[in-house]
Amino acid sequence: MARMFLDNFAQEMTNALGPRLVSLLLYGSAARDGSGADASNMNTLLIVDRADRDLFATLVAPVRQWVSAGHPPPIILTEREWRDSADAFPIEYDDIREGHRVLAGRDPWHGIRVDRNDVRRQLEHELMGKLVYLRQVYAAQWSKPKRLAEVVRATWAGFLTMLRAVLRLAGRPATAAPEVLVRDAGALIGFPTDGLTEPLAYLDAMTRTAEYVNRLERNPS
Repeated sequence: MARMFLDNFAQEMTNALGPRLVSLLLYGSAARDGSGADASNMNTLLIVDRADRDLFATLVAPVRQWVSAGHPPPIILTEREWRDSADAFPIEYDDIREGHRVLAGRDPWHGIRVDRNDVRRQLEHELMGKLVYLRQVYAAQWSKPKRLAEVVRATWAGFLTMLRAVLRLAGRPATAAPEVLVRDAGALIGFPTDGLTEPLAYLDAMTRTAEYVNRLERNPS
C-alpha cells in the first residue's frame, strides 16, 4: 500500500507539472536502507524549470494529499538552482547522491560535482553550530534529563549526516545502518560509541568530531 502511494504521488506530480517537471527524487533513509516506500516518513526533492505563482497553484492537490499522509512537503529547486548550489549545500548533495531514487523525470546528477573543500567548510560550520547549541541547552536544562534526552533525539539524524560526511572525506564507506555508521565513525574520529545517546557521551562525540574536522583544515590531504 505504501509503495503504491509513493508511485501514485510520482504519477500525480508528473500529470500536474508535465514538461515543467525536471526530476522528482526520494532521498534519505527511505532510499538508503532499501525500504523505499515502506518508510513512514519520506523526503522528496522536486526540481522544476522555474518557481513561479503558477507552479504553486499546480502543486496544491498532489502535495496536500502527500502531506496529509504524514510526509514533509518536497524541497523545491529550479534546475538552474540545482546546478549552481552544490557549493552551498555540498553535504546534502553528497548525502542525496549516495542514497536516492528517481521517482519521475530524469536523473539530475550529470555534471554535478561536489568539491571536498566545500564539504569540509560546511562540516566545520555545521558541527560548531550544533556544538554551541548543545552547550547552551545543557547549561539551561542540566537539571532536566528528559529535556536533554529530547534534544539528543532531535539532533541525532543531523549528527548522523555529519558522520557520513566525515567518513566520505576520509575516503571510507558511509554505511546506511546507523549502528555501523556510528561504530565506523567512532573508530576513525576517536570517540566511544557505547551509550552515545546519553547526553554527556553525545556531547563528547560532537566535540571530538568538530576537533577532527578542524584538524583536516590544518592538515589537508
